[in-house]
Amino acid sequence: MCGLVYPAFQGIPATNADPYNFNGSTTDSNVIVSTAFQVDQKSGASTDAPPNLPASNTTVTAIDGEVVNATVPASRRSLSFAVVDNQILQRGGSDYTQVFAGTGTSRQDRDAAIMGTSYLTYTLVNNATYNVADCLAFCDATAGCVYYEYNNGMLDHVYPQHSNLKCVAYGDVHSAKEKLNFGGQSLSDTPNGPLTYIQESSGWASKSLSDPPTPKGYDPLPDLNGANEAPGYMGFVFLNKYDTEACAAICNNQDPDNVGGSCKYFNIWRAVVDQVPTTYTCALYYIPADPSTATNYGQGNLIVTQSRGYKRMNYVSNGGFEDFTCGGLIFCYTDKTEDWLASSPEDGDYDASIFHYQPYAHSGNSVALLGSAFGRDGYTGTLTYASGLSTEPDVEYVIEFFHSSYYSGQGGELEAFVEVYWNGNLIGSIHPGYSQWKYYKFVVVAKGNDELDFRGGKAPSYDFLDDIYVMRA
Repeated sequence: MCGLVYPAFQGIPATNADPYNFNGSTTDSNVIVSTAFQVDQKSGASTDAPPNLPASNTTVTAIDGEVVNATVPASRRSLSFAVVDNQILQRGGSDYTQVFAGTGTSRQDRDAAIMGTSYLTYTLVNNATYNVADCLAFCDATAGCVYYEYNNGMLDHVYPQHSNLKCVAYGDVHSAKEKLNFGGQSLSDTPNGPLTYIQESSGWASKSLSDPPTPKGYDPLPDLNGANEAPGYMGFVFLNKYDTEACAAICNNQDPDNVGGSCKYFNIWRAVVDQVPTTYTCALYYIPADPSTATNYGQGNLIVTQSRGYKRMNYVSNGGFEDFTCGGLIFCYTDKTEDWLASSPEDGDYDASIFHYQPYAHSGNSVALLGSAFGRDGYTGTLTYASGLSTEPDVEYVIEFFHSSYYSGQGGELEAFVEVYWNGNLIGSIHPGYSQWKYYKFVVVAKGNDELDFRGGKAPSYDFLDDIYVMRA
């Protein structure tokens, strides 16, 4: 092609756009805090719900500053805050401590039940005695329970337990200042029927809590002292419970960013306002954060607590090719690294290669190229991950990457294409022609020790690949 300087000779792309700004979007803490003062996630056992219902599902209460009532994506797995290896933690009475006491049960005594965050479910226990042990056992058997409230609600005996002694389970610890439900509901059909009132409302909390489960396909960071203030921010949601599995499902299903691709990290933390648990933030990022950016400890009377970070696992090592460097030089290329093999047909010449040169890359300084780097033939090249992937059989994975084909200009890139192979089978292809950097994604099912290949390029139609990820879907 007349006038084209081929990539191996350190040519300059026909269209040389400004480098992408991967640090342009950082955590919008002001919006998160202001939204925390708008939501009301307080709830408790309602008068018309029967006892012993399954613990309520996690819901989304706000998205990027807008208060909503939405469900978590269906791919989420069930929450089990108090479950380890699917075995319920058995705790005795000595494993709980009383947070607050009731006010008595004489005829004149009145009290109130908790209205707080992270309500799970409730049960009724024997009406003959103030049976704390039965309530402890109920909390133990309720996935997610870390606290329960015990009160005498003076209910009509409409359920088969024939009891008005309620045990209410929560996934967070609450205090006496959250006693906001004083009863006053009519449970009879007559307009002037008796109203409920509450007595002897006491609260008990587990002395020790297990760490929340690490979602599959994620690696946990060490516990964070604050919330992340980090680049690559994609937005936030509020959850009605502290639920790492739900936050992971939201991250996995988040729409990709045009610059950074899919969500690859989330930071979950609890907001406490005036010493009262208020909401649970799930902040999303396309750049994995680290403890050095966990510098948001709160604003005003809002305190950040229980902050944790989880990084999405990439089953491809060095998917951005950044391990390939030039020993201080700005330009070099190869057909082999520790993790990748770039191969050509028998009589081809560098029809696939890996370059260290920032103008060619999507992020960082290195990138893979399909198409003869010297322009000596029109063969397609193959980029192969050098080892089998440590995947689990029968599990869905996402293959994602960024691609560009603008090196040779509008006319030269007409035949640009890339095919994606999984275990030797073609699972998708792109034929973009002339194209700036663009995000692509394919979903596959693993068999274990899976193989990944990319085939494409046909000089002077060049295809650049960068930021390759294989992640659990």
